[in-house]
Amino acid sequence: MNCACGSICQKHWGDGKTVAADGTQCDFFDNNLLAGYHFRYRKMGAVAYRDVAGNYIAVFRHFIPPGVWEAIYVIEGLLKAGLSVKADTVHANTQGQSAAVFAFTHLLGIKPMPRIRNWKDLVLYRHDSDAKYKLFAATIDWVLIERHRQELMQVALSIQTRTISSPLLLRRLGSESRTNRLYLAARELGKVVRTVFPLEWIGSRELRQDVTANTNKIESYNGFAKWLSFAGDVIAENEREEQQKRLRYNDLIASTVILQNTVDMMRALRDMVTAGEKVRAEDIEFVSPYAHPQHSPLRALPAASGTPVRSLA
Repeated sequence: MNCACGSICQKHWGDGKTVAADGTQCDFFDNNLLAGYHFRYRKMGAVAYRDVAGNYIAVFRHFIPPGVWEAIYVIEGLLKAGLSVKADTVHANTQGQSAAVFAFTHLLGIKPMPRIRNWKDLVLYRHDSDAKYKLFAATIDWVLIERHRQELMQVALSIQTRTISSPLLLRRLGSESRTNRLYLAARELGKVVRTVFPLEWIGSRELRQDVTANTNKIESYNGFAKWLSFAGDVIAENEREEQQKRLRYNDLIASTVILQNTVDMMRALRDMVTAGEKVRAEDIEFVSPYAHPQHSPLRALPAASGTPVRSLA
């Protein structure tokens, strides 16, 4: 927004290069092939897995069975989203990260920046066995990475060109098999990247705020989309294509309401500027288009520095 002339635009919500990924539980009939018992939600159903861009719009959605580690769909969502601007950063919660995902997102030029629970349980790795750091409990096997470097690059290119499905690959590489040398090499590379990220997290308040803000966005979107769903809480369709349609239709309605909320906010902000009130660009970053009647305006606002303004939707 150029506050002097009252011109308002969406660029202050992000340039589209940042995406947050997360899943939310949906109720299914128990006799559905996709349904299962989810250990986190402690109920039957499936998981609606979405990618939400930094400008609040869902760009990818897919149903996945419960019990599947969500991290294996992180790369798939970025490749299938078909974004006009290529995402270079992906945020997720603990379920959306693993050593292998850190490795292949790094090889694909995407920076993983997850919000991870229980940092104390993560093992940090030193670059050399002679290095003495109290926080670093193990050493990176650089020889293993170098030995399989060419294979790792070939797999990354196959994922990028969609020659191989990333969920299928990561599911196979998820095995702790000692004979799976490619998995061990990918995990070793992932250890390097995942060791650097906590150090950046600890050293940068702005990074912590940015990760929290973006992961809060997708959690707010999931709640917003559920509020807009209708025709019952249980998804009755048993065919996969019909289930996907239900999810797409829900996101279509959500995008329509988000558009209207955004238009209303732009009008309100223009009125404020016309009335002589100062509207700062950094204030707009706090305003969320996910407002609805059963929702506290401040609850969905991203966590960041400064004082948030009230929702104008």
